[in-house]
Amino acid sequence: MSGLFNVGDLLTTASGKYAGRVAVSVPISGHGASTRYQHHTFRQLNDECDRYARGLRELGIKDGARTLLFVKPGFDFMALAFALFKTGAVPVMIDPGVGKQNFLNCVRQAEASALIGIPKAHIGRILYPGYFRTVDKFITVGPRLFWGGHSWKKVRKEGAEPFTTAPTREEDTAAILFTSGSTGAPKGVVYEHGIFGAQVRLIQRQYGITGNDVDLPAFPLFALFSVSMGMRVVIPRIDPTRPVSADPAEVVEAINSQKVTFTFGSPAIWRKVSAYCVDNGVKLPTLKKALMAGAPVRDSIHHRLLRHGVLSPGAATHTPFGATECLPIADITGEEVLSETSESTKQGHGVCVGKPLPEIRVEIIGINDGVIDNWDETLCLAPGRIGEIAATGPVVTRQYYGLPENTRLAKIYDKKTGAVWHRMGDAGYKDEKGRIWFCGRKSHRVVTNNGPLFTIPCEAVFNQHPQVFRSALIGIGQAPEQMPVIVVELNRSSCDADKGKIASELFELGAKNPISAPIKLIVFHNEFPTDARHNAKIFRENLKDWAESLPASGFYKAAP
Repeated sequence: MSGLFNVGDLLTTASGKYAGRVAVSVPISGHGASTRYQHHTFRQLNDECDRYARGLRELGIKDGARTLLFVKPGFDFMALAFALFKTGAVPVMIDPGVGKQNFLNCVRQAEASALIGIPKAHIGRILYPGYFRTVDKFITVGPRLFWGGHSWKKVRKEGAEPFTTAPTREEDTAAILFTSGSTGAPKGVVYEHGIFGAQVRLIQRQYGITGNDVDLPAFPLFALFSVSMGMRVVIPRIDPTRPVSADPAEVVEAINSQKVTFTFGSPAIWRKVSAYCVDNGVKLPTLKKALMAGAPVRDSIHHRLLRHGVLSPGAATHTPFGATECLPIADITGEEVLSETSESTKQGHGVCVGKPLPEIRVEIIGINDGVIDNWDETLCLAPGRIGEIAATGPVVTRQYYGLPENTRLAKIYDKKTGAVWHRMGDAGYKDEKGRIWFCGRKSHRVVTNNGPLFTIPCEAVFNQHPQVFRSALIGIGQAPEQMPVIVVELNRSSCDADKGKIASELFELGAKNPISAPIKLIVFHNEFPTDARHNAKIFRENLKDWAESLPASGFYKAAP
């Protein structure tokens, strides 16, 4: 039987320990060196949280009430999120970068009873009322116009005593967090209070975080973890829906002026920041750990930060591995990538994502597109064999909200122990050291008469050509008789180059490696369709549809 635990109490504890220290720093005016920040202490954050919690409970937003939380990153977002935790309500968070229709579908799927949001969110519910039909309580954060409901300022209630947190259990639902939808339709992941607690514990231990650290979180949700661990949070001037648009000068200013020691963000940000620092001779002397996740991390980012003196000696880059459904499950440092694994990656052996974290067990199971009803040790493959990555441990979620079939496909239940395994949907293998190597999405594999080909290993071989910006493996036709094709996007400077000559060189490169040797067709594409967030995740399904519409003359064929 699990015990009582409410993730909101982590803020109460941090407030008691660090009451007068700054918890949140928000940029309010100016840019660059003239940026002015407003600072809020842990006591102020917790007190504001309790004011909201009293008002929310009075409105009936408590005890499992699903509540859409559409508020920009900052002090109010953090106070409201913790207030919902403390009342026992369930905040529902949807990535605004998923696109309008996906976003509305998520709203409908969540079946929420309350909405706390900025004016833009309320305009959305007026324009698309059918998607919000279950919502009957409305709170506006900002100017409240004609749409009624409550103002967030008037919801706040003073109290003589600290707010009494709802007595939730570890297995009670704490939040519903929707996936980004970059690998399919967004799904609502059910987070339990105990899972949040485990994430805080594992992250704090893995990265040696203390109350003396200062965090710049490019993922808004991570700001909640940060203050739970006693870290001061500096809100960055980054659009979380489009990190690729971040201004590197603004990021550097925030890190250096606020003496940031820790950051977690998209490699799209760090690609720009690392290049900016090298080009301008800028150092980040206080930054001790830079975590990058959400998209593939190029070796060049690690190299610029670690080998060009941007970070101080002893500082480290990390690429945690996981998914919304289970994060983090593994970790590797940039130093290990550069010194031990990057050459193997270039030779087509996949991308090493490190060893599992303490308390996490990761296994490779045989590839199966159907449901696996019960965990059995015979599912596990030997080191070196590619299969599907599966993980179990205290950060692994149990279900998707309202999607029982998706849950059955993604989870394996161990009927003997009660453990839940999450099937990552990623292909990979373990090496003899117990490290996990990522080989691409399971659904992106190309199944030929001679067996499967995996995207990341094959593409790495062709990406070694100096004129190739990136490549994508696709399969024409239906499994198990697909024809493998490499789609190539050239560097901008090579767009007018002789494509026939480049194709010949690519075939020669591919033929030297048994991993890529079966690929006998190449086609060039001007600009890959990618996600707007990172400009890194390739929409291979779109490329497949495009390639299948081409005449045979559109492909370059390897010489017999």
